[in-house]
Amino acid sequence: MIDNCTRECLALVADTSLSGARVVRELDAVIRQRGRPDTIVSDNGTEYTSNAVLAWADDTGVGWHYIAPGKPQQNGFNESFNGRLRDELLNETLFRSLPHARAVLEAWRRDYNEQRPHSKLGWLTPQAYAEALTGHIGRPAALVDGCADRPLANPADHSSDQPRTLVMAG
Repeated sequence: MIDNCTRECLALVADTSLSGARVVRELDAVIRQRGRPDTIVSDNGTEYTSNAVLAWADDTGVGWHYIAPGKPQQNGFNESFNGRLRDELLNETLFRSLPHARAVLEAWRRDYNEQRPHSKLGWLTPQAYAEALTGHIGRPAALVDGCADRPLANPADHSSDQPRTLVMAG
């Protein structure tokens, strides 16, 4: 799960399978920490098109946008993120167990958010960018009304009236 504004990876979930009910549980956990997004963008995977997800989106009022089937370019940043995760971690790591996979994924997620600058964010890390947007250390950007109150990267891409969007990786 990626915040489209700050580029932060909010969650990486490892399990033997991910049902729509599990997706909803993970979304609720992130929303408790970050606030409710206006929209979620995802592919058309069965975990995202399930009755549990459709009911959750309806109940919470969160808009859900599905990219067109066979058009991953409609979710380009997410595809790039998935490729990076695959190349740097998933293709290179033999996980001993589910707890091991979860621990390794969390370490990678923290490194991605806290140590890696992004050109789109003015060469700040996603965490530093989120902190700069809010002016508060440790306060996530998604709690600000809109995407950003003080844009640092491209103001055309991150204006204060831009809806908050989460991106789901499939």
